[in-house]
Amino acid sequence: MYVGLAWHFWRTRWRRRATAQGPAQGVQGKGGGLQAWERLAILLPLALQGFTLYQQIFASTELRFGFAQALSAMTFLAVALYWIESLFYPLDGMEPLVLPLAAVAVPLPAIFPGLASSGAHAQAGVFKLHLALAMIAYGLFVIALLHAMLIAVAERQLHLKSSFAAMNLPPLLTLEKLLFRVIGAAFVFLTLTLATGIAFSETLFGRAMRADHKTIFAVLSWITFGLLLAGRGLYGWRGRTATRFTLGGFVLLVLAYVGSRFVLEVVLHRA
Repeated sequence: MYVGLAWHFWRTRWRRRATAQGPAQGVQGKGGGLQAWERLAILLPLALQGFTLYQQIFASTELRFGFAQALSAMTFLAVALYWIESLFYPLDGMEPLVLPLAAVAVPLPAIFPGLASSGAHAQAGVFKLHLALAMIAYGLFVIALLHAMLIAVAERQLHLKSSFAAMNLPPLLTLEKLLFRVIGAAFVFLTLTLATGIAFSETLFGRAMRADHKTIFAVLSWITFGLLLAGRGLYGWRGRTATRFTLGGFVLLVLAYVGSRFVLEVVLHRA
């Protein structure tokens, strides 16, 4: 379903407008640019993906939350956040970016089921809260990355004076405002993730923070996004600077959990 919707939006939002001098007729609805049937069509695979993730992560008797489940949860939240955001802003052009990511991530838990985490801590409420906060932060940062990609594409097409810029996106300043709003919210959730992780580590291991790859990359990502927000407030950073910081922080964040879990599960075969 995600693949079919991605193909539909690519044809109606990108391909058609790339070959036309103006917006395609009969494509947009009111408000966020989605027709009512398109909005409902996105909800169907989104609800199925959410139900599957709930069964795998929260309703299961044993916790399996490896890199595949993390990627699926990230893309689920990214699509959900896009859907909500599109109620308030016309974001035509983001669908062919976010929906294929979800389509790729959905079957990954079946291919890489991961190893069950042992111990009572895996079912502890604070641990599941930590995972939930982390996934919300990841989902928000995925949306931020897609915003940054749209900004980069829009800037390039404006410089080239391409008809591709006829996509009905908000102005660049609006996209940048949305980008930093999303990054600000994601930074709050990332801070809460680190705080609950410290509390959990202190309870389980007797120390506030373990100097492992996951912790190091997570802290580096937190510092990167903190610097970006500070630079935005103090020096008005925008454009390519914001895009580079967003990409760099996101790569560090992906390496923090998804990368480390991939090495543990696929390479080392450890939980």
